[in-house]
Amino acid sequence: MKAVHLTAYGNPAQNLRMVEVSEPNAPSAGEALVRMEYAPIDYSDLLLANGVYFLNPKLPSVIGGEGAGIVEAIGLGVTGVKVGDRVTIPFGTFTWAEKVLAPTQGLFVVPPSIDARTASMLSINPTTAVLLLDEFVKLKAKDWIVLNAANSHVARCLIAIAKSRKLKVVGIVRRSELVPEIEKLGVDFVGVESPELSKQIQIATGGTPISLGLDAVGGPATATMASVVSSGAHLVSYASLSGLPIHVPQGDLIGKRLNIHGFWMYYEEYLPKMRAALTEATKVVASGKLTLPVTTTYKPSQIKEAIEHSQRGGKVLLDFNHPN
Repeated sequence: MKAVHLTAYGNPAQNLRMVEVSEPNAPSAGEALVRMEYAPIDYSDLLLANGVYFLNPKLPSVIGGEGAGIVEAIGLGVTGVKVGDRVTIPFGTFTWAEKVLAPTQGLFVVPPSIDARTASMLSINPTTAVLLLDEFVKLKAKDWIVLNAANSHVARCLIAIAKSRKLKVVGIVRRSELVPEIEKLGVDFVGVESPELSKQIQIATGGTPISLGLDAVGGPATATMASVVSSGAHLVSYASLSGLPIHVPQGDLIGKRLNIHGFWMYYEEYLPKMRAALTEATKVVASGKLTLPVTTTYKPSQIKEAIEHSQRGGKVLLDFNHPN
């Protein structure tokens, strides 16, 4: 069977290789054997391969944080899934292989209306979006939130799920040519990172308080966000696309009594909430209000090209239906 192994920490394009490995054993009690269909290359996968993530498996190891496939066999006493179901794979089971053994407790059965490619992308970004909207501020219809990197996959999920809850959304981008695309997603205001942005947002919201800021960029972009959220607001850092430490001016931190949080979806307190978050996100996808675009797919034998494409940008999936 074909699998993708990380052979060393460092340059992912050099250190990830397709290898032949033995097929998994038959599933034990509480396990299922899943034939993988698609698995995305996520930002977190690249961090792990570079050795800068919160997980460091002993190498060589299969990696891959999410994906979807078809249940081929189940162990004794399994009732939640059946052979033939399309399922997403739980955190802790690496997905970049033709077949994986997974604990059935963490498998999520995908509705038939959702295709295999989309199913492979449900577990991380859409689920993250629900948790970010739930865990820091009790939001109600017509409340405002602000998010940056508004063209990212997580932000697209945040926008769609926020709109399904009738929230108002300010989206921030770093390039003006992205504005029309983000407006089509239904944000209430989209602005380009600039010294004038704070004033533009205040005008757009009519001065209504913004109690939640979701920062995926870091660096000076965090300072922009700190300047537009209201007194007592929660500012959540969940990614670092700039690679820079967050900048939060003391005037905003102290004067507004801001609450600053770091977020990782696999913190212990979120694990019991994952299934409900994934269920809500899946309903929004099934309704057509959230689409998860794919740039291209690669075979596992093309892992080097797939990684390089992912590093340049775009959503790349590994196609385990066609491993060679």
